[in-house]
Amino acid sequence: MQVQEIMSRRTELVGPNTTIRDAARKMRADNLGALPIGENDRLVGMVTDRDIVMRGVAEERSAGNTTVREVMSEHVYWCFDDADITDAAKIMAKHQVRRLPVINHDKRLVGVIALADLGRTGEEAAKIALEGVSEATDDPRR
Repeated sequence: MQVQEIMSRRTELVGPNTTIRDAARKMRADNLGALPIGENDRLVGMVTDRDIVMRGVAEERSAGNTTVREVMSEHVYWCFDDADITDAAKIMAKHQVRRLPVINHDKRLVGVIALADLGRTGEEAAKIALEGVSEATDDPRR
């Protein structure tokens, strides 16, 4: 099974100068847990609801003045839309991420695949990803 068969296609890039307030509002309106961040048509990061809370709210930053650039994760792991879901699961497990942006071979964002998407397949890929994501880590950003 390929990633494009199960990924969410409801996604768009948000600019790095978007405030965390606006990003949080978009997440709430669209029922999303993460937003890909793009600059000049290039994927430059991801911001999650956890990033906003832990690096924005908990640090008492102003939601109206703090940009997603200040709290986003810059190390973005991704997969191609025609990749096998097992390959996507291995990327999630290795890097302990619950969501991966999905790009096409023109390097354009076409969707996001989440751990929940893998879980709905009933295949071994979900187990692979979940085991890796659940491992203890010393990285405070996860």
